[in-house]
Amino acid sequence: MRARGLTKRFGKLVAVDHVDLSVPKAHVYGFLGPNGSGKTTTIRMLCGLMTPTEGEIEVLGLKLPKQAEALRRRIGYMTQKFSLFDDLSVRENLEFLAAVQDIPRAKAVARIDELVERYHFSDRQKQLAGTMSGGQKQRLALAGAVIHSPELLFLDEPTSAVDPESRRDFWEKLFELADGGTTILVSTHYMDEAERCHRLAILDRGVLVADGSPAELTGAIEGRTLAVHSQTPRRARAALMAAPGVISAAQVGNTLRVLTSEDGDSVARLQQVLVDAGLQGEVAASEPNLEDVFVSATRGREAKIPEAA
Repeated sequence: MRARGLTKRFGKLVAVDHVDLSVPKAHVYGFLGPNGSGKTTTIRMLCGLMTPTEGEIEVLGLKLPKQAEALRRRIGYMTQKFSLFDDLSVRENLEFLAAVQDIPRAKAVARIDELVERYHFSDRQKQLAGTMSGGQKQRLALAGAVIHSPELLFLDEPTSAVDPESRRDFWEKLFELADGGTTILVSTHYMDEAERCHRLAILDRGVLVADGSPAELTGAIEGRTLAVHSQTPRRARAALMAAPGVISAAQVGNTLRVLTSEDGDSVARLQQVLVDAGLQGEVAASEPNLEDVFVSATRGREAKIPEAA
């Protein structure tokens, strides 16, 4: 899947702003960003549900939006909100989706049997979907999205309403699909999920601000993250945030996680900031994580973009 200059405008609002993407086959490719960053709009353009204002899209060798209808048989799409029928059973929902995809009856029966077993619904086939837990609904929605064995699967914040254990199980299912050759594009705002992806794009106000593997992205800000241990973390934070080159200082217990704008001898410099402020504390280098990457990629833009009146 490739996109070049992908742009979507709604009147004066630029929801997606000249985004370039390349998604390798059989990879789990993540979209990370807050609500309103353009993730859902981008996904809808990539799967042919929305026409871009500008740009070129090629998915599975098909040009969009011209060949969008041909693409729909080859992709799966799972939305954030549960979209199956609450008053149908697990099996009835899957039978309906098989019919929508024009899967021959004998093949559909075998495929549904396979999915019921794989997604742990053997003892719940007759249960109404509306009576299931969030994690169970999520598994059923995923089973429905892959009933026709799509080559490419789009998932729009699929784990936003489920517990941590269900999220872990869901991601195991995604990697099983990727191992079987399915390419997966999944949007999320959870950092731990972003770390699981083979490759990751970070969107901020419709702009692609970072793109790479989690290791590549964290490696790019090596030397810019520090841990500050202090018994007066709020006072230490105030002193550090006033220091030149400090982008953020997030408190975790009595520790501050500090991100600077450049590497170098930040440890000694910030240690002196605390001394000059009459504060005790220990400053040490820390390994960067994806939250640091996200802050680094977006915080600089905040200073350049004026707030709405």
